[in-house]
Amino acid sequence: MRPHFGILLGYFFCAAHHVVSSPLMKRDADFNDVKTRLKSSNQKVDASKPNKYFHESAFHYHYDGRFADKAPSDGMRQVHLRALIQTYLATMNDIGIETFLMHGTLLGWWWNRKIMPWDSDIDVMVSEKSIHHMAAYYNMTVHHHRIPESGVSRDYLLEVNPHYTNSDWDADNKIDARWIDTDSGLFIDITTLRRNTTAEELGIHGAMSVKDKHHYNYDDIFPLRITDFEGSPAKIPYAYSEILVEEYGQNALTDSYFESHRFDSSIKQWVPKPLPGHAGGARFRESFAQGD
Repeated sequence: MRPHFGILLGYFFCAAHHVVSSPLMKRDADFNDVKTRLKSSNQKVDASKPNKYFHESAFHYHYDGRFADKAPSDGMRQVHLRALIQTYLATMNDIGIETFLMHGTLLGWWWNRKIMPWDSDIDVMVSEKSIHHMAAYYNMTVHHHRIPESGVSRDYLLEVNPHYTNSDWDADNKIDARWIDTDSGLFIDITTLRRNTTAEELGIHGAMSVKDKHHYNYDDIFPLRITDFEGSPAKIPYAYSEILVEEYGQNALTDSYFESHRFDSSIKQWVPKPLPGHAGGARFRESFAQGD
């Protein structure tokens, strides 16, 4: 699954080595610039949010409407998601990007190092140095991979939000970059972990933050732990269990019934099994409903 960097869409932000200091430039990768098999776009563009860069599809918010017009079956979605994270991790390793699993994806790792069967998204973070490197040298590049599981070849677009340089809270642009499957429209949300300079000025050393309002301590994240996810080498935060409990509640690590599935510890898999009236994991359930 080695990437090939032969195709370039749009342009790079600039050729800075690490920190991009040039003014923010408007660049919309619209449908006509990136279209593949579709004849028309299925993006849902909200006119009330003119500064929002990434627009999701009209049929589901976890798909890019420039590349898809409908969601695949549950089984095929899982196949696409596995290929999505495997190709992402391989490519980021090759181009020297520091990235690690977070949110619901990290919770999937906790249970069995796999994507949960009801998930339709993947969440990762990158370091601030890495997002600058990504924007400077790899924005709008397409990476070609052959997927061992299916035997087919597929292209993935690495797209950086031009608002990535803004570290302040921005509800419309909290996603700094995406790794997009140009066949299924599924994508990985990439956010950036940054120093919280406001907290540092108040004497809180090691404070870190993300534009989606998540806050961490440096020692919660680093040093990153080396592991595997969906059969690929991956990294996770150092204090992964504390981070998951803070975000989803203690039940998220123990409640073996969720979304009409039961976790079978003998085979280490979530298997379909409705459990009427089960009330466990309320905070866990609420967090997933909000799209984490």
